[in-house]
Amino acid sequence: MAEEKIIDDEGHFHVEDEVVDLSSTIAEGWAALGLFWLLALTVFYQFVTRYVLNDSASWTEEIARYLLIAVVFVGATIGVAKNSQIQVDFFYRHMPVAVARWLSRAVDVLRIAFFATAVVLTGQMMLKLGSNTRMTIVDAPMNLVYGVVLLGFAAMTFRSIQVALVHWRRGYSVLERPMTTLADQ
Repeated sequence: MAEEKIIDDEGHFHVEDEVVDLSSTIAEGWAALGLFWLLALTVFYQFVTRYVLNDSASWTEEIARYLLIAVVFVGATIGVAKNSQIQVDFFYRHMPVAVARWLSRAVDVLRIAFFATAVVLTGQMMLKLGSNTRMTIVDAPMNLVYGVVLLGFAAMTFRSIQVALVHWRRGYSVLERPMTTLADQ
């Protein structure tokens, strides 16, 4: 088969786009995208009211800040689901296979424990705040913001359990074999 040219002999540019497949996008990804667009619209509204109308809407800064928090905590779930956090696999190359296996299992368990603890602590903080703590400018309870954080941590806990199950079923984790992904099953 001849090699496909991007530029033909007459200088015309030829490329074909790959088919876009969004079927593997997790629910948290769509939620993060929606929150991001709400954030973008809020910042755009802030820009228009401040620089075009010269009458800044005071609520936009606060809402933009809270939407950014929501994007981060919901979006972080995507990284957990893809198991794409920063990791150091250098030591795994130099330790015995059995030790590396048990250490990677410990990492999975500790990650689950960390996110589960964050869920519990966020819930306890929300209970202590109650409905009396309000946002600064918008008259709404701060627990709305912390509720999104709680949902983000809960989703990260759930996705961490899923990742650990994949690691345990196939017999190794990305730490042990860094060139693999979760899709390599």
